[in-house]
Amino acid sequence: MAQKQSQHYVTIKGTKDGLNLILDDSCAFRDVINDLDDKLSARHIQQTEGQTVTVTIKVGNRYLTDEQEDSLREIIQEKQNLEVDRIDSNVISRDEAEEERKRTTVKSVARTVRSGQVLEVEGDLLLIGDVNPGGTVMAGGNIFVMGTLRGIAHAGAYGNNDAVITASLLKPSQLRIADLISRPPDQTGIADAEAECAYIKEGTEISVDRVQILTKIRPNLTRL
Repeated sequence: MAQKQSQHYVTIKGTKDGLNLILDDSCAFRDVINDLDDKLSARHIQQTEGQTVTVTIKVGNRYLTDEQEDSLREIIQEKQNLEVDRIDSNVISRDEAEEERKRTTVKSVARTVRSGQVLEVEGDLLLIGDVNPGGTVMAGGNIFVMGTLRGIAHAGAYGNNDAVITASLLKPSQLRIADLISRPPDQTGIADAEAECAYIKEGTEISVDRVQILTKIRPNLTRL
């Protein structure tokens, strides 16, 4: 009678940066743990004694609890020369999904932001109104002002260099995108009646141009 072939729940691939551990996402977690422990105990994994090998764990469509992550890290890091660099997963928690929703949601506000006031949102901001001198608008994403922007605008406030600022009339006291700051633009050739946008050009400076240029420089700004 032929012996039943054992299942393989963990695939180990060597890379120039270390090891990739690819875990089966359709089996029980205990099966993954047992197979992982067996494979990492094999002699060929221990050949580089004294040299730290970084490990990337790829869990596919499996969601790991904090306890399961700890179990994986413990098994791997008890091997003297292995160190977990990161865990890659195709799924996210409900809290992470909610944070992502906030970052990608367009918040519509109809008001005037007056001197001394600060309006801040996590995602994109659509302001139907003006930003007066001394007023500030901040967004984790883009800022769209359907009115006059004469105060301070800070888009990409959490580090998004692709964020843009637009206004029906762009006359700011200061523009900020991510970590870059721009003084009031010197351009006088663009008509006051024409909407403008500000964006980071070539990663080094904030540039101001006609709003129509956004379809070329930020083609993914809209989904339509």
